[in-house]
Amino acid sequence: MNDPARDAWSRVWTDLGSRQPLPGATTVLLLGAVAAVLVVWPLTWPRVRLGVTLVHEAGHALVALLVGRRLQGIRLHSDTSGVTLSRGRPRGPGMVAMLAAGYLAPAALGLGAALLLADGRALLLLWSLVVMLVGVLLWIRNAFGLLVVLVVGTAVALVTWYAGARTQTAAALLVTWLLLLAAPRPLVELLVAGRAGRRGSDPDQLARLTRVPSVVWTLLLLLASLSGLVVGVATLAPDLVRR
Repeated sequence: MNDPARDAWSRVWTDLGSRQPLPGATTVLLLGAVAAVLVVWPLTWPRVRLGVTLVHEAGHALVALLVGRRLQGIRLHSDTSGVTLSRGRPRGPGMVAMLAAGYLAPAALGLGAALLLADGRALLLLWSLVVMLVGVLLWIRNAFGLLVVLVVGTAVALVTWYAGARTQTAAALLVTWLLLLAAPRPLVELLVAGRAGRRGSDPDQLARLTRVPSVVWTLLLLLASLSGLVVGVATLAPDLVRR
């Protein structure tokens, strides 16, 4: 007699070890173009930015835990903003690392995703996203944030479990492109709007902790995000970079 739970775990472990090669360069670049449109189009950017904010706050939360802070919760808001609350030392390297992690998280996750896809690990990437979202779910402290995480997590889980191999790889590629291409935009918006030093923003808090101007912090974080984008493009579409 089959054990459904055992069969499910067996499938998960099989998925984690499986490989799915990247599609042809044309498909990779086409999905990149779709992601670019979603990032720049005013009608779709707020939804993309909400996903970026989710990753941003997850980055804060993860580093907060790694540096020994007491994580209190994560909130996501309908205006695409978010906040991660933690308790611990108000100063020091741990606090600086936690604050910097937010804007670095989308580019870092996108780069990690690109490396997994280049190795043919689309399913490992998708399952990793599901695990990340479950972890975030445990710390969400408002109804809107709960709804966002449940919707995104359910969508990723359904693709991971039911979609065919090509659809899974395409979905993983689209998510990766979105992370890489969207990561720099909030920082560019801070600079263009002159809000890098806005009280309470991450660059403003970093400036007060380190005495390095908020604009410098914004530029450094932007440079890191752009570097992640360049390396990610080189990983997903090496022929394009060589040209």
